[in-house]
Amino acid sequence: MNSLIPKLLLLSLTPLAFAQTPIPGRLLVGFRSTVLPAQAQSVIKGLGARGSKQIGALPVHVVELPPTANANAVANAFRGKAEVEFAESDMLLPPVQVTPNDPSYSSQWHLPKIQAPTAWLTSKGSNAIQIAILDTGVDPGHSDLSTKMVSGWNFYDNNSDSRDVHGHGTKVAGTSAALSNNTLGVTGVSWNSLIMPIRVSDSTGYATYSSLAAGLNWAADRGARVANMSFDVTGSATVSSAAQYFQSKGGVVVSSAGNSGTSSTLAPSPYIVTVSATDPNDAIYSWSTTGQRVTLSAPGCVFTTFNGNSYGSACGTSFSSPVVAGVVALLFATNPNLSPAQAVSILRCSSDDLGATGLDPVFGYGRINAAKALQNAFNPPSSSTCSTTLPIIRTSDTQAPAIRLLSPSNGVFVSGNVAVNFSATDNVAVTQVQLLVNNSVVGTATTAPFTIRWNTNKISRGSHTIQGRALDAMGNVGLSTTILVYR
Repeated sequence: MNSLIPKLLLLSLTPLAFAQTPIPGRLLVGFRSTVLPAQAQSVIKGLGARGSKQIGALPVHVVELPPTANANAVANAFRGKAEVEFAESDMLLPPVQVTPNDPSYSSQWHLPKIQAPTAWLTSKGSNAIQIAILDTGVDPGHSDLSTKMVSGWNFYDNNSDSRDVHGHGTKVAGTSAALSNNTLGVTGVSWNSLIMPIRVSDSTGYATYSSLAAGLNWAADRGARVANMSFDVTGSATVSSAAQYFQSKGGVVVSSAGNSGTSSTLAPSPYIVTVSATDPNDAIYSWSTTGQRVTLSAPGCVFTTFNGNSYGSACGTSFSSPVVAGVVALLFATNPNLSPAQAVSILRCSSDDLGATGLDPVFGYGRINAAKALQNAFNPPSSSTCSTTLPIIRTSDTQAPAIRLLSPSNGVFVSGNVAVNFSATDNVAVTQVQLLVNNSVVGTATTAPFTIRWNTNKISRGSHTIQGRALDAMGNVGLSTTILVYR
């Protein structure tokens, strides 16, 4: 096979369970503020504790019980003492997280592995962020994808038919951004991001450097913030040049490292995040390509969307790559003002370092960690050396944006193209403002000043209600007052 033709990188796992678990033989006993330390110790010893330790200056003691003790009975005994305010079991807690209701989520071990359930507390993605899937096309009829797709392009046939002619692209798209928490199928990394399907291959799944470069150029010009190429493109100056252009437009390009099972000596592109593949134990898969080209690693086996509105398992760096692309989309949704360099720096410095300390040729900077990345979305490191640990500065956002309709005024007559102006603010960031006419969205704006052009010639004569809707990265929604206009 011609080495200049990138080949698709396609190659039942136990789900992780999370629950609060009591720590055997350990109680937390809180004493009243008037109780002296010696009195507390007397009460603890009197109930047969094996040992105890006070938590700093707090009147709370960690009490260790004998192996044969009944923790519930001892806790009740503590509660019966006048000196004690409370007694409870010490609990082992999972990270606070979001669990989607998609029936196949339990088969998607890769999502808990990258701490996606915790990341979703910060952001589930935004429909202001588009992920370009440069692949074999995407199934437009798939129930977990169809409502998320924007217009794409077919660079093989030079037309707008971006249907999947092979099956690979549909698997990749679902990995990054399947419709989620809809009681159907699987969960994507970025729930709310949109999918831009770009077919770059023939029907057997083979693409060319030129088609990939053209796809990147096309997607960059149409506002995609993330591009995924599940092809081994390392060494191509043409694709690297196109990735540089994509980056200049504000986006991040992610690519597969390859499935050769060897260590490559090719140098990485500074404009492409190249991803190797890890297993459920955070070891590198034997078939994953490694070497200097590797920027990050990510789980390489997924359960995802298949052509024909179906689902199944798939392995390869073809799928570690869109896992990372999905995290990039979450990151941009959380902070749309990040530059590509800042986003990549956050990904590097928030990854879980595996293998040799720091950057290494197997795992790169480490295995992607979505929760850590999003917690630092507003704190990009000053360099990508990751010499210091990033502090966690934000874990959740429940505050809805505030939005005000500035013009037109209530009760006015409108005609032709009307500029509808909004003021919108948020405690973090407004990702999108929508104009609703008679409760239907007719236009959007993603940057301030939030001005939306409304073609009033498309509505009937008479009275109409208009309103503004502001969204943030977490999906919180703010609504403006509703006004009445006439045409």
